[in-house]
Amino acid sequence: MLKDLIENGYGKDRKLNCAEKILYGANEVYNLNLDKESLKLSAGFGGGMGVESTCGALTAAIMVLSKLAVEDTAHKSKVRDYTKTLLTQYENEMGAIDCKTLKKKHKKLFSGCDKIIIKAAEHLDETIKDIK
Repeated sequence: MLKDLIENGYGKDRKLNCAEKILYGANEVYNLNLDKESLKLSAGFGGGMGVESTCGALTAAIMVLSKLAVEDTAHKSKVRDYTKTLLTQYENEMGAIDCKTLKKKHKKLFSGCDKIIIKAAEHLDETIKDIK
């Protein structure tokens, strides 16, 4: 699914940031029907919102969960449960959810943030199975 798409280099030719790779890729894989203007909403979340805070790949994954799980408002959905599952499982495997720590732990071992983004896609794929 999304993990496979990103593992195969999705977004590198367009120089998408981590958040954009997840949202743009999920738009294709999960047929989210987001238009070009809506996809731009993920741009500012790359690099942990530009200040190495919460990982941009994870914030975009939450955008995807919101699109799939929320019909009206968050309080009338299970999006909070799905978000908690995604973030907890990701943190258990990767050791953090913030960009600064993730880069410190994983970026030097691999070329760039590829593993960090791929793992976010993998956990998103798994969490989405509960929605569908």
